[in-house]
Amino acid sequence: MRLALRLFPVLAIAALLSHLPREVQAREQIHVVGSSTVFPFSTAVAERFGRAGKFKTPVVESTGSGGGLKLFCQGVGEKTPDVANASRRIKASEVELCAANGVDQIVEIRIGFDGIVLASSKRSARMNLTLQQVFLALAKQVPVGGQLVANPNKLWSDVDESLPAVKIEVLGPPPTSGTRDAFVEIAMEGGARSIPMLEAMRAKDEKAFQGVAHAIREDGAYVEAGENDNLIVQKLEANPQALGIFGFSFLDQNADKIQGSTISGVEPTFEAIADGSYAVSRSLYVYVKSAHVGKIPGLREFIAELTSEKASGEDGYLSDRGLIPLPAADRKAVRESSLKLTPLAL
Repeated sequence: MRLALRLFPVLAIAALLSHLPREVQAREQIHVVGSSTVFPFSTAVAERFGRAGKFKTPVVESTGSGGGLKLFCQGVGEKTPDVANASRRIKASEVELCAANGVDQIVEIRIGFDGIVLASSKRSARMNLTLQQVFLALAKQVPVGGQLVANPNKLWSDVDESLPAVKIEVLGPPPTSGTRDAFVEIAMEGGARSIPMLEAMRAKDEKAFQGVAHAIREDGAYVEAGENDNLIVQKLEANPQALGIFGFSFLDQNADKIQGSTISGVEPTFEAIADGSYAVSRSLYVYVKSAHVGKIPGLREFIAELTSEKASGEDGYLSDRGLIPLPAADRKAVRESSLKLTPLAL
């Protein structure tokens, strides 16, 4: 009986704690999800952040931009991620999903630039492509004789006689990937616009044009290789005739094994992406849930580390991983707005 009386206060306190708001029972680690392209950058920041010793090392997961933002927008509270990486800007539909689930204060952090590359094994000859050739190789429908038809091109030489007579086989990300989104918006759409018939369609009906420009063929020439870019690198080593689509940082980290195709004569290099001469480049983003700042230990400090000059500056440690920094004035503006938790405005 005495034991039961002693246990009663303990059990009562435990029951009370179990009903406290989630915010009080906050996680001790920051949870980051999202883009496989931004993953190595966030991981590098997380490792530095954890080694400083004040806060635990954040948990970073590679789920793809779309998948990460879907998780991020599920709601507010310890069971939802604090940060979402994205290799393209958040969509209006995703902002609406967030708002519908109570995530109405989002901080947008543009961390730098990246290029999208079409890479191959160093055991093969480097491909020299134009955006039009990329579109004609990978589009679901292409113009033939003034009509849109199912893509008949089986070999690269079918696209252009100057290209090698090898099978078109491109390993790339799935629809949930921000790299896939950026690739169709920049490379595929850019190639489609160079074709007079499709440019005329765009002038008449933008939606119809995008339906054609963004549709990738599904007959085996384009192979969805998942969100793991390292797996694409391995497959390119195994098949020297194939090409792979991923961010410049993975090319940079695997330069001993793979090479980037030129686009309109320009190689994907750090300098060419930074000065805009390489055609297929995009901004990279990190999104933070404002409601979790002050609730999840270290979240504000993580933002400060990510946007610091030592991380994302011209000589920062992220440039060693392949991130192309923003211009100095832009970095300063991003740092100030991020630390003030300025809400996203699309």
